[in-house]
Amino acid sequence: MKLDYSIGNTCFRAILFSGLLQIGLLISLPAFANTHEYWLANGLKLIVKQDHRSPVVVTQIWYKAGSIDEVNGVTGVAHVLEHMMFKGTKTVPNGEFSKKIAAAGGRENAFTSYDYTGYYQQLHKQHLPMAMELESDRMRNLVLTKDEFAKEIRVVMEERRLRTDDQARALLYEKMMAVAYQSHPYKNPIIGWMNDLENMRVEDAQDWYDHWYAPNNAVLVVVGDVDAEEVFKLAQRYYGAVEKRPLLDIDARKPQIEPPQLGTKRITVKAPAELPYLIMGYHAPVIRNAAADWEPYALEVLESVLDGHSSARLNKTLVREKQIANSASAGYSAVARGPSIFFLSAVPGTGKTVAELEQALRDEIEKVIKEGVTEAELARVKAQVIAGHVYQRDSIFSQAMQIGRLESIGLSYRDIDTMLEKLKAVTAEQIRDVAKKYFNDDSLTVAVLDPQPLEQKKTVAAPSGLRH
Repeated sequence: MKLDYSIGNTCFRAILFSGLLQIGLLISLPAFANTHEYWLANGLKLIVKQDHRSPVVVTQIWYKAGSIDEVNGVTGVAHVLEHMMFKGTKTVPNGEFSKKIAAAGGRENAFTSYDYTGYYQQLHKQHLPMAMELESDRMRNLVLTKDEFAKEIRVVMEERRLRTDDQARALLYEKMMAVAYQSHPYKNPIIGWMNDLENMRVEDAQDWYDHWYAPNNAVLVVVGDVDAEEVFKLAQRYYGAVEKRPLLDIDARKPQIEPPQLGTKRITVKAPAELPYLIMGYHAPVIRNAAADWEPYALEVLESVLDGHSSARLNKTLVREKQIANSASAGYSAVARGPSIFFLSAVPGTGKTVAELEQALRDEIEKVIKEGVTEAELARVKAQVIAGHVYQRDSIFSQAMQIGRLESIGLSYRDIDTMLEKLKAVTAEQIRDVAKKYFNDDSLTVAVLDPQPLEQKKTVAAPSGLRH
């Protein structure tokens, strides 16, 4: 259950504890003690976690709308509007939002995901009222003009060129997702297809803003050196007057179930690069019921059996011992509004082919299915996985991200302790079961980067106005 936001992924990796005993001591306290939940009359949900270790506060507003909610022809509009949200309101001119936060010694930014869009400020606690006033103002009073939109859409298009079109591995991942998903919106890139960006209008951004940006489609998360009741009063003062809008709750939206895959899909992408690259993706489930589900937890532990530390299997066997790969990794997220994919990726070693590399990855999975994992290995990996969750509590920003993400995709911050207990309970047999069930060729997509001469690659300067 790694945290991933913006256009890329951010993973909070923690050091490995010496054993599960230390982990048990750390999680003996509830993950979100001193957490308070409130509802405003307009439907805004407020979650406040008091953490008095330093006089700092993080405030985040999460809108339950991301690229998963887009339709063909306007892919990328969620991310485009994120950019436009900094262009000013009726009372706060363009650029003043960021200037005010910076003048207060704070930092601010935003992120767009498949599942949600978020905006945050981190600053001294005395400036929380200002941050709330600014953020609540642009919830409904954003001013979108054709001139500013024309400027910003060019920035987004350059961002796409810089981060996807000119990055061979990112391009391979994008093409793979478009093949792995037949109908689910996850097949579209968060930043949007270039043709859609080229033809997007300011009216598209306005429609998105009018449809999704409402208090009854948002979660306000505040973590830091605050008093929960005082924060509630501030939220009522600044957000309470924003009117709710008619919209669908996440649970009432179209389910968008991906049809079963009926055979292996393969794609080759030619792009300027130094080395070939291989991605293998298997369709996998996510957590829907934190207490009742078990497969996503077993898959998360399996991810760390394969990757995540120096003694993990892919690095130990394929890179160091057999030298079939220069690098090898695994990736999986158990938390999402839609389905998930369990990824295996690697770069072939000197003199090795992509076909040999694919077979080596398959062999590692087959070894898990036939031989399982040892109890010592399981204990070590559990310690690492759980430590990654526990260590998020050291950062008020990470705490806020954890709360907001779960609340935005239909789970609850109250599920966090349950999730940790479920991870602790994963057995070696469960790991074998999920490996056997989900590492199936009929649900596999294989993507290969065929490297082309690097002289074909153009050097592009980072566009001004890039926020991420």
